[in-house]
Amino acid sequence: MRLEYYLLDPTGNITVLAATPVPPAVQPEIASQLMKMEPSAEQVGFLYGADGCDMALRMAGGEFCGNASMSAAVIAAADAGKKQGDMRLLVSGAEGSVTARVEMQTDGTWSGTVEMPKPAETEMISFPDPDMKSSDTDMESSHTLTLPAVRFEGICHVIVEEKMPRDLAEKAAPVWCRHLNADALGLMFLDREACSLTPLVYVPAAGTLCWENSCASGTTAAGAFLAGHTGLPFSISLRQPGGSLTVTVTEERTYLLSGSVRIRKHDFAEIEIPDITESE
Repeated sequence: MRLEYYLLDPTGNITVLAATPVPPAVQPEIASQLMKMEPSAEQVGFLYGADGCDMALRMAGGEFCGNASMSAAVIAAADAGKKQGDMRLLVSGAEGSVTARVEMQTDGTWSGTVEMPKPAETEMISFPDPDMKSSDTDMESSHTLTLPAVRFEGICHVIVEEKMPRDLAEKAAPVWCRHLNADALGLMFLDREACSLTPLVYVPAAGTLCWENSCASGTTAAGAFLAGHTGLPFSISLRQPGGSLTVTVTEERTYLLSGSVRIRKHDFAEIEIPDITESE
């Protein structure tokens, strides 16, 4: 199969978006092939036409991604010959349509702001200590960590303000994801004083565990957590390995995420489609 795709850089969170329709049942396998072809990529999404909207986007793991949403909006605007505008999207992990405002800058980079889904809830959760020698499921142990978890449809982000070795974080992510019964999990290492965020994202459906250069939904989760302490309105810019993302929470509890997008490549690839008896 000849597959059309884009390689984009939304604030360092390198993203592949496939523009050729692919059945959801085989998307994880196609995503794996694309990530091998584009080793800098951290995630893969699939684009479709959508009645009443400018574009539809489904992430390989079925989660919501703000960076990929801004990227899809840029492609929709560019395809329509626009240099700015509000793009309406249907995105996995979000109810209803998502609006993203994008504008091309003089250097070819696009600035973008997307209205993020509201978190369903924020609660303190006791997690098994990833350094425990006992079984992952041994919750009878007193060795637990109590951390804030911010739930969205499709993903849950855990805010971690304590230092944790990378190997322990990578060990914790799948265990804590199962503990929360979440579709996907983000560990957001937040440094309030430095206004920085280091994201680790685990998506079991896509088989990925990645230290991302930036995470839009994780930034939104951190903003929701911090706004709970400061009150509304609230805004913060969080420096991440790939650049800064800004989250604003309005008095009406609208969550706005702002960043930048650059189109790195528009290409075609020969992809092997796995045999399936039926597709979703």
